Amino acid sequence: MDSGNSVTLEKVTATLNHLVPSAERPFVYMYEPPPGMPARTGDYRGHSVPISDVRPIAEQLSLDEQGFVFLRQKTGVGDFYDDAEVRSVYYPELEDFMRELTGASKTLMFDHTLRSARAGGGTDSLREPVRAVHNDYTFVSGPQRLHDLLPPAEASANRRFAIYNVWRPIRGMVYDTPLALCDARSIAPSDLIATEMRYRDRTGETFAIAFNPNQRWYYAPRMERGEVFVFKCFDSAPGDGPPFTAHTAFDDPTAPPDAPPRESIEARILVLY
Repeated sequence: MDSGNSVTLEKVTATLNHLVPSAERPFVYMYEPPPGMPARTGDYRGHSVPISDVRPIAEQLSLDEQGFVFLRQKTGVGDFYDDAEVRSVYYPELEDFMRELTGASKTLMFDHTLRSARAGGGTDSLREPVRAVHNDYTFVSGPQRLHDLLPPAEASANRRFAIYNVWRPIRGMVYDTPLALCDARSIAPSDLIATEMRYRDRTGETFAIAFNPNQRWYYAPRMERGEVFVFKCFDSAPGDGPPFTAHTAFDDPTAPPDAPPRESIEARILVLY
């Protein structure tokens, strides 16, 4: 994106973990796997990748081109660790925000996840940052999520829908394990690897992403609570734009050695046009 722009973007070089393509369909157990089964399959390998500071070109970003935007967005939430407050305050805040941002006729917040490196192995309420390049939905699981969330008649109405993720720091400044996002136009179809997400009661599907040196990566150094990334996880009718983009946490080589662990919330929202 910056190749044709007069702005010279600052970059860091960091390791991003991509899945190596193989003949076997990879899977991940989202609970303790059955005896004798691995928790996950697939060969993830680190690649040294330049990641550009997105702040100088934030106003040029578009959900319909790069697949993500970087914005300031105020919130009235006092404590993001209070689940009741998140659902009663943050959910309607983001529904209003995303209606205005996308021009949608209806928005539905349906899920959120808190993440921090201090989570250890992860709990139901707090999980570790994901250090593997991925997209949350595929051409199978995106439509399935629509049918999971809406009554049959509304889900089958053949109208355009999309699923977005709104990512925000929730305590202090993010120094380490920030979020990196890929310009969706730089992702080739052959980079997408469908991966089973095995839950106790269902099997979902995400895209892992193979390494491609043409991929262009961006992040916002030192993000604060009043800043958000909004990125597309699935779009049923994207036109000439991308149906989704890819993202991952990474270890920022410029982070101070005593940097506090990143604390963030990601909120997933269904948009109907």
